[in-house]
Amino acid sequence: MTTMTLLHPGAMGAAVGEQAVQGGARVLWLPDGRSQATRARAGKAGLEECGSLQEALAASDVVVSLCPPQAAEDVARQVAYLSYGGVFVDANAISPHRMERVTALFSEHGTAVVDGAVFGPPPTGGRRASLSLSGDRRGTQALVDAFDGTDLGVRVLERPIGAASALKMAFAGFQKAARTLAAVSHALAEAHGVAGELAEHARAMPADILADSDYLPSVAARAWRWAPEMHEIAETLRQAGLPDQIAEATASVMLRWEGDKDRFDMSLPEVFAHLHTEDVQKPGDEASGDHGTRCDRDQAP
Repeated sequence: MTTMTLLHPGAMGAAVGEQAVQGGARVLWLPDGRSQATRARAGKAGLEECGSLQEALAASDVVVSLCPPQAAEDVARQVAYLSYGGVFVDANAISPHRMERVTALFSEHGTAVVDGAVFGPPPTGGRRASLSLSGDRRGTQALVDAFDGTDLGVRVLERPIGAASALKMAFAGFQKAARTLAAVSHALAEAHGVAGELAEHARAMPADILADSDYLPSVAARAWRWAPEMHEIAETLRQAGLPDQIAEATASVMLRWEGDKDRFDMSLPEVFAHLHTEDVQKPGDEASGDHGTRCDRDQAP
């Protein structure tokens, strides 16, 4: 039987722990200093209380860290300090660079460090989620075995430390920003009495925006006139007393495609390469001003 220590069973962590239990593992957790809500979740998930971190590590083949991202390094440091030499999985939403720092903490202990990223809702009550992994192969295989046949599907990326975290950052960067932008858009429509009409237009929108990478050259080709529109949106938000930073930031990103006007046949690598370029025209430049006033009726908005 695999023994796993889970640090710490929040809503997602408890659900992941529950799946490990259903997969046949013994899952330990540390109740000291945790809330009654956490205790209730852990108990419902079938997790076993353990008196100390040292005791839990001594019994564990695998340690899984699932905590707020700002606490990830501290949690890893506590485990590394006790010279843990098993499998350590950081499944937190952290940057690849932070994941590399976490890995470095275990460099002297022979630990099999795994970079993990959870996608989807907490896997409980019949809901499914997925866990992407990169890094040490012995460690990734341990996770494949632990969750085999459960509602937490495991995918090994066969890439080094940082790959799973990068995937999480790419996905969550869109998902979280899109949900937040939706809140701002609905608040703006509500402020002007057109919330119902916004919902009507929203229902006609494509639902696969992130999946449709073939459309991105068109975005770059239209950025020269979309950027001024974003400034207008930012002004509208300010007048309504709403945050304008997302609109202004979007306009700033679009400036990196300023030289790609109407280049609808661009390749994706070229579209992405120009996002890495910082030498762009700033608002107020002569060319930028011209682009901001031109109306191209041949292309759809």
